[in-house]
Parts: sequence; structure tokens; C-alpha cells
Amino acid sequence: MALSQEHKKQYKSIGHHLKPVLTVAENGLTEGVLAELERALNDHELIKVQFRIMEREDRRALIDELCTAGNCELVQVIGKMALVYRRNPKPNRNLSNISRFSGL
Repeated sequence: MALSQEHKKQYKSIGHHLKPVLTVAENGLTEGVLAELERALNDHELIKVQFRIMEREDRRALIDELCTAGNCELVQVIGKMALVYRRNPKPNRNLSNISRFSGL
């Protein structure tokens, strides 16, 4: 499911305008966070996740764990924000950030 550089560039430009839909704090990836991640990826495909963790190494490990648990692809990390993508085979055109912003 690796994204091409062209897709990453397109998704970064879409993600720039998004607000975080999920916040991961000191408790890490709890059941509630994973359930919300699943719902958000199914609805929006491309989402921004905010991490409220101070240590860079811990934050990066948690981002990798989130991508593995959510079966999603990391598009970009800037500071405490991560942009992740998972394709939905039957996206809702009104909810999908890919459909809404790129006109696909």
C-alpha cells in the first residue's frame, strides 16, 4: 500500500487545511483512541492526528504503532502532528477528504 511521491505531495497539500480529528495523549493508544481512529479513517481516509507527548522518540514510536494498529500509511509528520491515510474501497464522497478536496 506504499504511496507514491506524487500521491504524498497531493495528500500533504490537502492535509495542510485539515484540523486534527484525533488527539493521542500520555495514555497512548487506548481502546477508545483506536476505535476513533478506525471510524475517522473509514469516514475521511486522510486524517490529521495530534500527539500531546513531549519526547520526540516516544512520539515517533507511538506514530509507528498507530500506523500499524490502524493499518494506515504515514504521509507526513510535522512537530506533534501526523498525517495518515488509509484507502476506503467505498468512500462516502461527502465525508472523504480525498474526494472533497481533490475533486476525484
